[in-house]
Amino acid sequence: MKDYKKEFIEFLLDMKSLKFGEFTLKSGRLSPYFLNTGMLYTGESVNKLGKFYASAIKDNIAQDFNVIFGPAYKGIPLAIATVNSLFSDFNINVSYSFNRKEAKDHGDMGLIVGKPLGADDKVILVDDVITAGTAVKESMEILRNNGNPSLIAVIVSVDRMEKGTGEKSAIGELRDSTGIEFFPIVNILDIMEFLRDETNCLKYNIDKNMLGKMEDYRSKYGVQ
Repeated sequence: MKDYKKEFIEFLLDMKSLKFGEFTLKSGRLSPYFLNTGMLYTGESVNKLGKFYASAIKDNIAQDFNVIFGPAYKGIPLAIATVNSLFSDFNINVSYSFNRKEAKDHGDMGLIVGKPLGADDKVILVDDVITAGTAVKESMEILRNNGNPSLIAVIVSVDRMEKGTGEKSAIGELRDSTGIEFFPIVNILDIMEFLRDETNCLKYNIDKNMLGKMEDYRSKYGVQ
C-alpha cells in the first residue's frame, strides 16, 4: 500500500470519520464500518484532506487537466482544498469551479462559480463517497449545459466496492455507462489490508474480529 493511502486511513480514524461496529445503512444493510466525511470540518483536517485528494490525482491522472470541479455542497470545500494542495505541494496550478444549487436572479446570474467553463477545459470532479451515483450524474448534466468541458476523471475518498441495485457497484455502473475513470483515495480492500496489521488494530482499539466481519460482509455484498 502506498504511504499516502495508509496515512489517509489513519487520518480518517484519528478524526473519528471512519468507525467500526454495527451500522444500518440507507440500503438497510448492516455494515461493520461507517464513513462520515462530515466530521472533517476543521482547518487542519480540510488542509490534510486536500492533500490526499491531490496525491490521488498525482498518482492516477496522467493526462492534462486544468479544472477541479466540486458538486454542491460537499464537493465545494473539496475542490478548493484540492487546488490549493496541487499548487502548494505539487506545483500544479489549476482552477476550481463549483455549481450553485439554484441560479442567481441578480448579479452574474450564473450557475457556475469559479472558473467559467468551456469546451476546451479538462475537468476532474471531486466527491466524497459515491452511493448511488446521483451527484455525479447531476454534475455531468450541469457540465454539459455549462460550457460542455471534458470530464476526464472522478476522484472519491473511499470506494466501498459494494453492489448497488444489481451485481455491479455504483462506480462500476457509472464507469461502464460513461467511460469515465473513477479513482478512490482508498478502497475497502486497502482498509482491510490495514486491519491485517495487528499493531494498527491495537493502536486504534479495533476489535480483532473486525476483519472477519468485513470479509463476511464483502462475501454478501462486495464486488471486485
